[in-house]
Amino acid sequence: MFSSGQLIFAAIFAICFIIIMIFSYRKDLKIHKQYYKGSLWILVGFILFIGFLFIIKSLMKE
Repeated sequence: MFSSGQLIFAAIFAICFIIIMIFSYRKDLKIHKQYYKGSLWILVGFILFIGFLFIIKSLMKE
């Protein structure tokens, strides 16, 4: 499906992209802590809401 050159390029690109993202996140870590305080609770709420919808769907199927 893909040539070996395309697979090598994709692997190198993915590795470089991940490394750049890690460095960028670490550089802005102080800013993230200041502006995104409490965003973890938003994520927890969202996951609970999706889980609640899944439970409702499961119960309605029966």
